[in-house]
Amino acid sequence: MADYKAPLRDIRFVLNEVFEADKLWQSLPGLNGAIDAETAEAMLEEAGKITSQVIAPLNRSGDEEGAQWNEGVVTTPAGFKQAYTTYAEGGWVGLGGNPEFGGLGMPKTLGVQVEEMVYGANNSFALYPALTAGCCLALDAHGSEELKQAYLPNLYSGTWAGTMCLTEPHCGTDLGIIRTKAVPQADGSYAVTGTKIFITGGEHDLTDNIIHLVLAKLPDAPAGPKGISLFLVPKILVNEDGSLGERNSVSCGSIEHKMGIKASATCVMNFDGAQGYLIGEVNKGLNAMFTMMNYERLSIGIQGIGCGEASYQTAVAYARERIQSRSPTGAIAPEQAADPIIVHPDVRRMLLTMKAMTEGSRAFSTYVGSQLDISKFADDPQIKKKGEDLVALLTPVAKAFFTDIGLESCVHGQQVLGGHGYVREWGQEQLVRDARIGQIYEGTNGIQALDLMGRKTVANGGAFFNVFAHEVREFIAANQDKNLAEFVQPLEKALTNLEELTALVIDRSKTNPNEIGAASVEYLHVFGYTVYGYMWARMAKAALARLDGDSDGFYAAKLGTGRFFIKRLLPRIHSLSEAVRAGSEPLFELDAAQF
Repeated sequence: MADYKAPLRDIRFVLNEVFEADKLWQSLPGLNGAIDAETAEAMLEEAGKITSQVIAPLNRSGDEEGAQWNEGVVTTPAGFKQAYTTYAEGGWVGLGGNPEFGGLGMPKTLGVQVEEMVYGANNSFALYPALTAGCCLALDAHGSEELKQAYLPNLYSGTWAGTMCLTEPHCGTDLGIIRTKAVPQADGSYAVTGTKIFITGGEHDLTDNIIHLVLAKLPDAPAGPKGISLFLVPKILVNEDGSLGERNSVSCGSIEHKMGIKASATCVMNFDGAQGYLIGEVNKGLNAMFTMMNYERLSIGIQGIGCGEASYQTAVAYARERIQSRSPTGAIAPEQAADPIIVHPDVRRMLLTMKAMTEGSRAFSTYVGSQLDISKFADDPQIKKKGEDLVALLTPVAKAFFTDIGLESCVHGQQVLGGHGYVREWGQEQLVRDARIGQIYEGTNGIQALDLMGRKTVANGGAFFNVFAHEVREFIAANQDKNLAEFVQPLEKALTNLEELTALVIDRSKTNPNEIGAASVEYLHVFGYTVYGYMWARMAKAALARLDGDSDGFYAAKLGTGRFFIKRLLPRIHSLSEAVRAGSEPLFELDAAQF
């Protein structure tokens, strides 16, 4: 099993050479000069060390031991608490946090790189700080000054952890039917009562306190999603002087026994008249939660990238050393009994698919991160609005496509190892199990596809889509260099196809609402491959400019990988597009009894 190594060379290429992040950061007034290229490089180096040397070694042992529940107390696997303390002391939990309350205020373009490294090193570990970061986002955006002062500094420092408590036993996606109640108290607080399930990090031993963000309804709340409010409910109550007081009426009833991410405590949480505090306005809880959703869904998507990268590292190391049969063109290593399996076409197909999709994903996550930075820190209203529109459009694509492709890559990685991929010691079967959850939580990928097709495309007549298409058209027009033609021309054809599909579904949905759901998943994948075509064209442009002096062959390999994507993976859009064009009728030919 190859030890995980943070892919810093490729991260630097994407961040500095493709997207010129330093120029972006200096152009955003809201960042207040918080970061420059030198600072970013130092942080990436340090993140690479802690993920590779401290967090990754706990990945398999954490999976074997798992989180343990005993009468309401949850214990994380050996080494997790010490690693979490080291991680928190480095300031990583508050990396993107508000500096007014102790966060580091770093841009998301840097944050996505660190997130990928943590997920690549250890999925279960990564989820604890990821949920805390999401909790902080909602609290910072919607909490009162008093709540922010009382809770954010300890959350950013990693002294306390955070959760999101949304799902209940009878409802997941349809949050409008939640039953958890919040009753106003004389002192201005609320008594929160109800049961939440699938709560990541709901109980553990990593921090002194856990701060739950809980969706609940007041007794007189309107029915449906318009009656949901958001409450901050601490595990341990906080005294006025900031010290910890009595245990709140919050308990962990059990933890789930899962397919993967076994060291991440997935909890059933019981709130029995627990003291809580309103965040934001009454009946506006979903609005507060959606503030963090773009960030959290991107983060969960990045889990797929991290899994794919880790699987690729093991697979390529194995393929270089494992000998089986001879190359179809004759012996490559005549001094050995057989050739390394990396000579075989099908092994190369799997490895190149993993490499091309992971590197495309890394570029796309950086691109979405840059749009989040623009939407947050730009002062020009038009530039800010464009960033907001692109974030709204591309977030469901990133979450769903990253995780779908991440699982595909892990399955390829397992397959490269053959029988060794199926046994635990090589780590590939764990990555397959860990990656699978990414397609399910933070809104299933089917829901992401519906969001993209319905709310983000059809509902506004393609307005968000047109912002994206216009940008890609501008890139194509500005890059008619013959050396880039092999990337730009297929991109142009793919974009034209996507424009036609978009118009088709918008038109059909006017008379048949089933067309939206029938097209959504395949449409999202067509969108994903097209976006990657754009990313690969941009990466090819950067690589071509640096071919002279390419002493280690990095840029030549980048171009070769890009060509593989364009010629062997981008054509997947054709079958997917035909499925969209087939419409909804084939889905509704059978009645329920015929299934």
